[in-house]
Amino acid sequence: MNGKERLLAACRNQPVDRVPVWMMRQAGRALPGYRALRQRHSFLELCKTPELAAEVSAEPVEALGVDASIVFSDILVVAEAMGLGLAVGDAGPVLDGFSPDRDGISRLREFDPERETRFVGDAIRQIARRLGPEIPVIGFAGAPWTLACYMLAHGEDSSTAHRARQMLFAQPALLAALLEKIARVTGLYLAAQIRAGASVVQLFDTWAGELDRASYEAFALPATRLAIDTLQAAGTPVILYARGCSHLLESMAKTGATVLSVDWRVDLSEARRLLGPNFALQGNADPYALLGSVETAERAARGAVEQTGGAGHILNLGHGLLPMTPLEYARAFVRAGRQSAPIGRKARADGRGETG
Repeated sequence: MNGKERLLAACRNQPVDRVPVWMMRQAGRALPGYRALRQRHSFLELCKTPELAAEVSAEPVEALGVDASIVFSDILVVAEAMGLGLAVGDAGPVLDGFSPDRDGISRLREFDPERETRFVGDAIRQIARRLGPEIPVIGFAGAPWTLACYMLAHGEDSSTAHRARQMLFAQPALLAALLEKIARVTGLYLAAQIRAGASVVQLFDTWAGELDRASYEAFALPATRLAIDTLQAAGTPVILYARGCSHLLESMAKTGATVLSVDWRVDLSEARRLLGPNFALQGNADPYALLGSVETAERAARGAVEQTGGAGHILNLGHGLLPMTPLEYARAFVRAGRQSAPIGRKARADGRGETG
């Protein structure tokens, strides 16, 4: 199987010759090519210049041997296209210009992704030409809840999502309206990436774990489901990633996502038991395991695969590749994943593979 066949089959829980492997944040700070480009270009220049974004996106495939390329971009370009100011400093990206009221929501633009964010689609097209038809390109966006958290943060630390959680209780109808608007725009944005050549798309719901299950089902779940419905993927797999989500797995399964991507705190065999053998999973090695040694990186890869038996499983990290990760250790993780044994059609409830 080539990389595209392997990734698509795993997303659909079909037989594969081995587990496909890639790493979130693989296109970025851990790689020398990216660091060299950052000496000459700002972060947003890299995002918005298709030739540079394609170069950064292709580097992990060529340097690490991963099975897929994810387009280099940022989830906040959607908020910028909706009319907010976006700046990237030493502390990371910051949004401004959003007023958390009815007028502020009405002023958010429902933009045309073929125009305002065409640079993302052009980057996908260039990546596909550079890597060829056997390597899949993954598109992505922020899930509505997480993007709302950043929009409401006003430049403060969004890691606790405290402004969005405050609105959830103080102005629930207003939050629901904001999430609905973000969801519709996000679906159209991802659909444009699929038209540009993305084989798979991923929604990042980084702050979903800050919600209890009832709040997730009342707010984040309907918005995520709306984004996926608006996407009208026509068979394109949708991966949903959430951090700190062990209490949300069964709720996440209601979103319409094809694959659930989970962090290192989730036992994959337990996730398989909860969700059943036909739901595909992605993850979930601790990124810090790739800072220890070649051996710890290899054990992390093998341990994740052993929990699922490899069937319906995309090997990945439980969060992004850390910038200080030695390339030798990252390659060891990928290599251990690539050496996984042939996988059968279904995983049994206990997480072990069954040939088919």
